[in-house]
Amino acid sequence: MAASRLRVVGALAAAAAGSGAAIVYNPLISSENDAGTGGALESVRRKIADPAAVVPSREVHRSALMGSSTVKPLDVLVVGGGATGCGVALDAACRGLSVGLVEREDFSSGTSSRSTKLIHGGVRYLEKAVFNLDYGQLKLVFHALKERKRIIENAPHLCHALPCMTPCFEWFEVVYYWLGLKLYDVVANRHMLHLSRYYSANESVELFPTLARKGHNRSLKGTVVYYDGQMNDSRLNVGLACTAALAGAAVLNHAEVISFIKDDLTGRIIGARVRDNLSGKVFDTYAKVVVNAAGPFCDALRQMQRRPRRSPDYYSPEGMGLIVPKTKDGRVVFMLPWLGRTIAGTTDSNTAITMLPEPHEDEIQFILDAICDYLSVKLIFISLTSAGKALGCPVGMERNSSLAVDPSAKNTESISRDHVVLEDFPGLITITGGKWTTYRSPPNGCLTGRVPLVGGDGWDPSSFTELAQNFVRMKKTHAGRVVPGVMDSAAAKHLSHAYGNLAHRVAAIAQVAYCARQEYCESAVDFIARRSRLAFLDTDAAGRALPRVIEIMAAEHGWDRRRRREELRQGREFLETFKSSKNAQFHDGKHATVKNKLFLYL
Repeated sequence: MAASRLRVVGALAAAAAGSGAAIVYNPLISSENDAGTGGALESVRRKIADPAAVVPSREVHRSALMGSSTVKPLDVLVVGGGATGCGVALDAACRGLSVGLVEREDFSSGTSSRSTKLIHGGVRYLEKAVFNLDYGQLKLVFHALKERKRIIENAPHLCHALPCMTPCFEWFEVVYYWLGLKLYDVVANRHMLHLSRYYSANESVELFPTLARKGHNRSLKGTVVYYDGQMNDSRLNVGLACTAALAGAAVLNHAEVISFIKDDLTGRIIGARVRDNLSGKVFDTYAKVVVNAAGPFCDALRQMQRRPRRSPDYYSPEGMGLIVPKTKDGRVVFMLPWLGRTIAGTTDSNTAITMLPEPHEDEIQFILDAICDYLSVKLIFISLTSAGKALGCPVGMERNSSLAVDPSAKNTESISRDHVVLEDFPGLITITGGKWTTYRSPPNGCLTGRVPLVGGDGWDPSSFTELAQNFVRMKKTHAGRVVPGVMDSAAAKHLSHAYGNLAHRVAAIAQVAYCARQEYCESAVDFIARRSRLAFLDTDAAGRALPRVIEIMAAEHGWDRRRRREELRQGREFLETFKSSKNAQFHDGKHATVKNKLFLYL
């Protein structure tokens, strides 16, 4: 079926019109004095700015979904809790619509937490636009640059500008990259983060001490440094979900759509049957429009119709990334500082779809080989099972956003990073493809462009000093006793950047307890993988912390002994996927619908 290139809000309105039902204002997020979309938006902003605002409990959200009916349906039901799904829910709620969202795992459990951590405007897309005279690629760059600035402004505690260094070993490369990145600055215009600039070889090595001065019998001529954004992707996604909850959307993680409900007369989809995977209960929820934002699993939904050591500054300095634009097979390789570690990775390759992706040994070797060409230090890869020890780090594979694939495309590098929205069945709208900087793109004006996420309103980077002065941190003595101690600046900065202006509420209790109470953290894996990033940063430390995390969450959620044992089993199984090699293979991938990104956390 031919897919129309619609934008999601316009598609929602069109679909609702087709159902013969009017989209109505959501009374859950309004006061009696609110009127229309403007009143709803102001109500949302007031709640976000209120430091005492608390998100509704999971039980409240489930009751709201169960309370819908054929007579009083939700305006919109979103299936999928990634960046796109939570973004759609937030935008719709800010328009005064009654909104529900269900996610079968956890918010950001799929591709949205497995990105490059870069909020990039699309340097490569700009290159394609120029050499291929492709206006579509240029429009994508314009939109991505604008959205990059928006995301950083709306969640300043989770996002920041990051300088990225491009090494040049020929004078032609200096001129080529300098001109290209200056054009990038011009295209960004008022959305530019900082000006790009050239650094001599000596200046470059001073900024990036492990940068090689010679490579392939060539001398370093200098580097060109440009700026893109960097984010904590899973916490940004959780922030979207919690902001949507404050806006009145009923958001429910660990709740799976098992079938759609159709109107007996028209055959139109009017809701979904949902299973709460935590309680096992099955219930029906009704909506005028269902949005399929299930990422790489969107086709399955459519077919219902038919380690211990840390080396924070060793490989790359804090505050400076390294980008290698072209490797031997044409892909980009990058090395970026992130949360005290270094991420080394490449662009995409085709893969089979799975909830627990595992690393390919040949891809690991490819990354290490490409990086070593530009570093003065060597990285040694022995085997996947011992790679954590060889590198002093855990190794994990990350999948970036699912892509809308043209079966005739020769490689993933040529696949569009824009999204596609289509209604190929009455009542069901599917949105797929795209990335973090394209999830928000309504044709009739965006309401959430200036809506800060929870924790971001009025956040000050120096606020960590108040935490360090006013709170203590529980520490273990040599004798094994837990006693109050000084909250060091590193811990205070971590809380400030992870939770923004809500960090004082986290410090007053405990991070695990706060996430269980206020961020819909329903399993131990939810915490170690997405509320914190411990599983990705240090797999062994996550394994050691797992029993204590389960102990605290059991107290918060009332888990019995059987549930605690199951959480421990699932947590260990999840951490093992960072070390497994059973997927060490390549696929021809001509018809794959997701792209893989393999990252090494050094």
